[in-house]
Amino acid sequence: MSTEFQLIDLEIPRELTGERLDRVLARLLPEHSRTRIRGWIDAGDVEVGGRRCKPSDPAPRGARVRVRIGPVASTTAVLAEAIELNVVHRDRDCFVIDKPAGLVVHPGAGNPRHTLQNALLALDPTLAAVPRAGIVHRLDKDTSGLLVVARNLEAQTSLSRQLAARTVSREYRALCRGLPTGGGTIDQPIGRHRSDRVRMAVRGDGRPAVTHYRVLERFRAHTLCAVSLETGRTHQIRLHLAHAHHPIVGDPVYGGRPTRPRGATPELVEALRAFKRQALHAAILSFDHPRSGRRVAFESPLPADFEHLLAVLRRDLGGEAGGA
Repeated sequence: MSTEFQLIDLEIPRELTGERLDRVLARLLPEHSRTRIRGWIDAGDVEVGGRRCKPSDPAPRGARVRVRIGPVASTTAVLAEAIELNVVHRDRDCFVIDKPAGLVVHPGAGNPRHTLQNALLALDPTLAAVPRAGIVHRLDKDTSGLLVVARNLEAQTSLSRQLAARTVSREYRALCRGLPTGGGTIDQPIGRHRSDRVRMAVRGDGRPAVTHYRVLERFRAHTLCAVSLETGRTHQIRLHLAHAHHPIVGDPVYGGRPTRPRGATPELVEALRAFKRQALHAAILSFDHPRSGRRVAFESPLPADFEHLLAVLRRDLGGEAGGA
């Protein structure tokens, strides 16, 4: 591993003006923990407008920030595990992984092993020298689909900046209850639920969150939607669609009490009962390649359980798919 320091230059975006500096940097550099960022600030490795600062200082609008990052120590707490991964793309700077439903991204309370991070360390042991084994964004445990993994610090910095600038494009497929209109935008702030720390909630004092959706296919009492994000809040798609009274099928947190369409065939009743996860899939991912700068895009087909449920819905409709 290189012993050289890495210099990162950032600019404080307008929407983060006035927030604590350590919080702002945690947003702009999500691959690094807030504790590590505070350590850099306290050590004088962060300068705002050429001056040293404190973690609690308010971030001035448009200010230039320089961060000096030393070598990243190898993490021994997360062990490599030989878990099979579907690697859609690989080069010397990044992997694109098609994550199956049921695989947790990061180790945490209750999931110390058998995660994507454990699998990545086995796939490429040099990722031990990259924070969080190169993971720069996440999917919920039971959401399937595409995510990008950086294989070095330079790629991680580039991808994290793109995420902060909202130039990483992600489009999902969501099967929701009810029959929404042809498309729309849900613009509702999101924060932690006041009494249930596992859930998120629409809150007036939450962080801005914007979700766009359009109808792809209609069934008698369900709709397949394409969903894209302007922001990347925890549980954003699941919460926003539930807030719009169209919760995702199978969602154990925001889906509410399971219902069956009136007159549903026994096959459909059984298929809905058997679908035990949220019907949400990260289908399309595009970003600027961290080395070449060229736009790259990847697409993932729906997993077999999702496709089976759609096939049953089409048969229930009478054998013809309802176009948008």
